[in-house]
Amino acid sequence: MEEKKKHPLPRVLAFLLTAALLFGTVFLIANWQKLNFDFIRRYFAYRSLEKNDNGQAESYRYIGGVGSSFTQLGDDLLVCSESGVRLYSPTGTAYVDQPSVFSNPFVTTGGNAALVYDAGGSDLFVYRDREQVFALTVEDSHSILYATLSAQGQLVLVTQASGLKGEVTVYDAAFEPLFGLKISSRFVTGAELSPDGKTLALATSGQTGGIYDSQISFYGFPRGRDDIEPDAVCSLGNNTTLKLSWASEPLRVLGENALSFVSHDGVLAGSYSYDRRVLKGFSLDGDACTLLLGKYRAGSNADLVMINTAGKELASHPMEQQVLSMSSAGRYLSVLTADGLTIYSGTLEPYHTTTDLQGARRVLQRPDGSVTLISGETARLYLPN
Repeated sequence: MEEKKKHPLPRVLAFLLTAALLFGTVFLIANWQKLNFDFIRRYFAYRSLEKNDNGQAESYRYIGGVGSSFTQLGDDLLVCSESGVRLYSPTGTAYVDQPSVFSNPFVTTGGNAALVYDAGGSDLFVYRDREQVFALTVEDSHSILYATLSAQGQLVLVTQASGLKGEVTVYDAAFEPLFGLKISSRFVTGAELSPDGKTLALATSGQTGGIYDSQISFYGFPRGRDDIEPDAVCSLGNNTTLKLSWASEPLRVLGENALSFVSHDGVLAGSYSYDRRVLKGFSLDGDACTLLLGKYRAGSNADLVMINTAGKELASHPMEQQVLSMSSAGRYLSVLTADGLTIYSGTLEPYHTTTDLQGARRVLQRPDGSVTLISGETARLYLPN
């Protein structure tokens, strides 16, 4: 009896399916960094958010004005103005409404908390889980120069007092004093804790051997209260520090004429010179750093430059319009001009553009690609389609 011949179609289909799966796997491995599935994240994160016919959240009014300090705290918008502190949900519900009198309000975030302080004043507040969790008023003889929160919830406070150029106090996550340092010979220009909260970076400027010198000093924890000598020091020459950012290793140091990257052992890991260009804007909070550099301080022409943590230029994009605001988070960078908003991903690759600004003058980037657009009286969550 002859054996019945099998039809070849199932074998052909199985071969094609296997080939398709193999090709798809190879494609995903080769292009994983280029793929973007954040639209799925946004769909599930904001599907319950009430939207208009264009699929966008409605604007809501906030108190403070566009000259206020703003930051994202989770999904919420924290606004710090001369009249007080307010925290708004994406639909405009006010969870915090704390009247205060600030002369120079500043706000920053660390982990799941936000820090608000009056630069040159005496008041400082920390907010978490939509409520105030800590408040501090410094002594009458002191004034706040600078303050920051670590990702672990620790607080660094820099104050000025008579006879001192800076007094640094580090608080643990329960806001108990952990370490103190009084500096009389050099000006403190910045302070930042490492992401794990185990190292303090202190930026100072002064003279070394009669020559002006900007330095980054590192103090590891735990350490004795009387152990005030730094573990490592990195000299940056005459490149005065404007801002520190330590979201990831190494420390990012924005200077007057160069962007530097310093490891916690005091080694200069990389540096990017502005090459006599004027620093007109910056954002240090993304996976890479972005600078807006122009030949002249006046005028709108400038270059948007993205730099990695080795100090190497990743991409550059000419800007012919005046940049009103720029902000980065994760892989995204938002650039706002009078004509529109462009959201870049990766190395300055356009991800989304819109001209639906509704008078926006400030932008705050979120890690999932969405942004908060802020005008003089209103704010709204913008979702790239």
